[in-house]
Amino acid sequence: MAFDAAVVRCLVRELNETIIGGRIDKIYQPEKDEITLGIRTFENNYKLALSASSAHPRAHFTDASKKNPQTAPLFCMLLRKHIGGGRITAVEQDGFERVIRISVESYDEMGDLTTKYLIAEIMGRHSNIILTSGDMRIIDCIKRVDFTVSSVRQLLPGLYYESAPPQNKIDLTDIGETVKIDFSSPAESADKAVLSAVAGISPLTAREIVFRAFGRTDVRCAELTDSGRNKILYEVVRLAKAVRENRFEPCMITDARTGKPMDFSSTPIGQYGALAEVKRFDSISRLLDEFYTSRDMRERMRQKSADLTKLLGNNIERLSKKIVILQKTLAASKDKDKHKIYGDLITANIYAIEQGMKEFEAVNYYEDGSPTVKITLDPSLTPSQNAQRYYKRYNKAKTAEVEAAKQIKAAEADLEYLESTLAAAETADSAEDLNAIRAELMNEGYIPKRRDGKGRKQAAAKPRHFVSSDGFDVYVGRNNTQNDYLTLKFANSSDLWFHTKKIHGSHVIIKLGVNKDVPHETIREAAEAAAYYSKARASSQVPVDYTVVKNVKKPNGAKPGMVIYDGYNTIYVTPKEPRAE
Repeated sequence: MAFDAAVVRCLVRELNETIIGGRIDKIYQPEKDEITLGIRTFENNYKLALSASSAHPRAHFTDASKKNPQTAPLFCMLLRKHIGGGRITAVEQDGFERVIRISVESYDEMGDLTTKYLIAEIMGRHSNIILTSGDMRIIDCIKRVDFTVSSVRQLLPGLYYESAPPQNKIDLTDIGETVKIDFSSPAESADKAVLSAVAGISPLTAREIVFRAFGRTDVRCAELTDSGRNKILYEVVRLAKAVRENRFEPCMITDARTGKPMDFSSTPIGQYGALAEVKRFDSISRLLDEFYTSRDMRERMRQKSADLTKLLGNNIERLSKKIVILQKTLAASKDKDKHKIYGDLITANIYAIEQGMKEFEAVNYYEDGSPTVKITLDPSLTPSQNAQRYYKRYNKAKTAEVEAAKQIKAAEADLEYLESTLAAAETADSAEDLNAIRAELMNEGYIPKRRDGKGRKQAAAKPRHFVSSDGFDVYVGRNNTQNDYLTLKFANSSDLWFHTKKIHGSHVIIKLGVNKDVPHETIREAAEAAAYYSKARASSQVPVDYTVVKNVKKPNGAKPGMVIYDGYNTIYVTPKEPRAE
């Protein structure tokens, strides 16, 4: 992972320069594996986020605000009891590991001044946040680890805290001029050899070491000469010296084409060349906050919406199969008139047919040229009964055609609705959005209706709102029910309405007010928001239709969010998240 021990060392240095002597006046736990400490110093106030997320473990100052649960979790209450109001006396790195230890002085129930340790282990899926007493006895952890989870190291209240077992590598900060790295495996890449020998560096850093030595990263051990090995060792020693001397240059690597963050480092990165842009930061916390905030939010929303997307996906699959079957039924019913003709021909020739015949030939005067046709008969039935058999087939096919067409129309409307709801679930950015979608699905009968624990309905979320660069209010629906509200009730007939062309997404409204002359820049920004909150978020040059609200109509009986419109213009934009209000 990019969050290596070198990044931790850089972060610990920054924390020591800012929060030593500060007091912890607020403690929150917005997620089950994440805490936020409000720290007040003489110069400033800071918000320190510590996350033990398996996907994105980290520690950094943050400006982002998350909604906290109404009832604080037990671990949060425990932290408030033991270190709430406490003074931070030290921030240390445990050896050269991805472990941060924060020392906090606070008064206990007896009024005695004690020292507690808040330890953040940033170790991928093994990440944890641990509170210990002054003698390193564990008070509690945000993730308890018993022997069923790990037979090597348990983390439970009452046990003494022990550091993670050391790796069979040499710490980067312990490396001197005589460092040795095993490059003897010919099939192994040089960066993997460095990564296997040196502790505390990420794969990105290992590749950068090789890049600095050779100008490329795809160097294999088999092609290394003595000179090549010495070049790599020289770069390793040079990096070790810079880290020991705390000479850091935090930078974030973004994709040159899409602008999306790819990676980060505490040292300069040049291996991507023109494929990426390197953005430098004067604060490692600011870098980490920018890199992780949106990425972590998307990951958590993906996890929270997993049940919804599965439900919607299953229903979409079921409806798709149903439509295919109905279309086959509809295609088969196209030959229904043949059965009626056969019945008529049997009736017209009933005098020439005898019971027991398996078939007979008749002149088909319903077709041009009156060709002869062979009609299959049931020998156990009378001629009249055979005619009635064909009439029944005709009536059955006729009824099936009408019903299949009706059911296809209903199924396609349901499918359209479910796909638009899935798009809303995939672009949701809060738990409230997902709850609103669940409530909508309950009203539509896709989820059994139930009330929350207190028997009260949840307050409806407000539409997304942002102000364009020209000062116009722009509103974005969060789900289909809210899309209907925005378009049919909230908006005036002269307001502008936006929606991605033939792509599921949110309704977007520009409120005009007195000023009816909308600048092109505001139209572009609203279209970008419509594209961003749609299934086409990851695309470019997305077509977005826009028109005045009076041109948008809702057909009778249509599902929530389903409308038709005319008299529109189309603009092509690249999706972009709008600026928050």
